[in-house]
Amino acid sequence: MYDLDARKRALALVAEGRSLNSVSKQTGASRAAIRSWLVRLEPLPSVTRRGQCVRCRPQPGPPAAPGPYAYLLGLYLGDGCVSRQYRGNYSLRIICADAWPGLIDACADAIRAVRPENKVFRVQRQGCVAVTSCSIHWPCLFPQHGPGPKHERRIALESWQQAVVDAYPWPFIRGLVHSDGCRITNWTERTTRGATKRYEYPRYFFTNRSADIIRLFCDALDRVGVEWKAGGQRTRPAENISVARRASVALMDVHVGPKY
Repeated sequence: MYDLDARKRALALVAEGRSLNSVSKQTGASRAAIRSWLVRLEPLPSVTRRGQCVRCRPQPGPPAAPGPYAYLLGLYLGDGCVSRQYRGNYSLRIICADAWPGLIDACADAIRAVRPENKVFRVQRQGCVAVTSCSIHWPCLFPQHGPGPKHERRIALESWQQAVVDAYPWPFIRGLVHSDGCRITNWTERTTRGATKRYEYPRYFFTNRSADIIRLFCDALDRVGVEWKAGGQRTRPAENISVARRASVALMDVHVGPKY
């Protein structure tokens, strides 16, 4: 960002008859920037950019598209990160496996719904796609961002995020399951009167190393009436949560479903 004095010096050189190319080489400013200064000398106030975000306003409001935001929050807590880029910009990245193209599309759609002003990119990596979008406002929308793995620091929702999750628990659960969960078919065998019969039944799993994220997931399940177990006991610190009761699996099938 060039201050007003630097802009005036560059325009003074242009006024002397110097070419944009020579002024650019001398000042380090791009020719496009110098051309824009010929139209408007003063920098745009930062509040103009920040005013585009409902969280940056003097009285912050809920995010746009709260349902997609709840889903994106679940994806972010599972497989996402926010990284600082150049000039105060930030990059949101959600890592999605190549095996689930529908999940990749759903992730991109959620980002567009939450931040329609920003572009969404898909960066191919080995075995996965990083669904990426840049904005100065990602820290506003995901205040849980920070250095290091999530399981090594405290993860807690702010009051406005909790209000969104309370109003849209199923999208939040779906995002968590689509990131760090799965739906599988378990089986067991029973022998009765010498005959062995195989039984199959569906089951959901969610695995995360962060006790805080596990707690958020379990609290959301409690809110919608889904029964769960952790490590064989109903305790919060476990890293693996299972949903196996028939009625609860049926609820999960209606609102979450398998990855696709």
